[in-house]
Amino acid sequence: MDTDYDIETLGVRAGIERSQFNEHSEALFLTSSFVFDSAAQASARFKGEEPGNIYARFTNPTVTMFEQRLAALEGAERCVATASGMSAILATVMGLLSAGDHIVASRSIFGSTVQLFNNIIARFGVETTLVSPTDVSEWQCAVRPNTKLFFVESPSNPLTEVSDIGALAALAKASGAWLAVDNCFCSPALQRPLALGADIVIHSATKYLDGQGRVLGGAVLGKRELMDGVYGFLRTAGPTLSAFNAWVFLKGLETLKLRMDAHSAAALELATWLEAHPAVERVYYPGLPSHAQHDLAMRQQRSGGGIVAFDVRGGKDAAWQVVDATRMISITANLGDAKSTITHPATTTHSRMTAEQRAAAGIGDGLLRVGVGLESVRDIRNDLARGLDALGHPARGQNTL
Repeated sequence: MDTDYDIETLGVRAGIERSQFNEHSEALFLTSSFVFDSAAQASARFKGEEPGNIYARFTNPTVTMFEQRLAALEGAERCVATASGMSAILATVMGLLSAGDHIVASRSIFGSTVQLFNNIIARFGVETTLVSPTDVSEWQCAVRPNTKLFFVESPSNPLTEVSDIGALAALAKASGAWLAVDNCFCSPALQRPLALGADIVIHSATKYLDGQGRVLGGAVLGKRELMDGVYGFLRTAGPTLSAFNAWVFLKGLETLKLRMDAHSAAALELATWLEAHPAVERVYYPGLPSHAQHDLAMRQQRSGGGIVAFDVRGGKDAAWQVVDATRMISITANLGDAKSTITHPATTTHSRMTAEQRAAAGIGDGLLRVGVGLESVRDIRNDLARGLDALGHPARGQNTL
């Protein structure tokens, strides 16, 4: 398909391959294997001498349509779909790195990613150094002769810190390393890391690419040569995206741009209100002028995205009180859903990190993360106000004597 189409069109039309029945909606191929016309054809397909489907662990027409559509949205040569976002990160590391290699990663990455790098990948001889997501000089100082991969989330989870993708890409290239960007919070509707110089884009498709909290999936994207290594790991090890989940993601991508615009608009309104609330100590949202990397975010991203984090005055007890007072917002660690969600990162998504690691990443006991959904912003605000107002902090500027 012509990639000059706008992102709204690519989300609806890219990657479609119709069967002999010429269906309009994408077909769902629920099969574990595919039949060959002859022994010679089977041999040619297994050897890669002839294109075509072989076995659903690594080839399926519905999955291929999802891969092609997402590649078009990200401006990538190839996409490799996986069973989850974490398996996408695993496939990237196992497919591209070897024992003795070194990773430089942002310390502000998802808690499970920290566990993967430090507790699992490290057992196979790949060491990781964690650095600031925003201070490029720390990345420079951490580089070693054996550094092969830079890994960053931008915006980060949960503090929405924004990394300078262009600067990190230049440093990675000068260091002989690849830059991988987890684009989960923005999606290609708001940010295209490859166009900013990154080598690899990673997605938890479970989040905004689906958009309704229905299924799990992940994806790795980049130049074809790089993705061949990731695909080789997937073919052998099998962290495979199911055809059904791929079909659900295809439907999600059709509305991605519309949803991200709505999430972003609602999140900015909510963040502005939270910033003025006396029970809130600080708000983290790239769309706010008060955000430390606001100007950079507005250059790299089309908008601030749908995630708002904020520190509640009073620490863990106060934060839990706000969570427990909600009646509409879902208390769950997922995000990117049409339904707004709330979580306390220190005791959920980042609970397996040590207290020292959480402190270094800026994740305090009073921090809450809200995935702003598609409900009325007034209703989201009122649901949070129920707990925040009950904390009893005086209005800002009010004399407390």
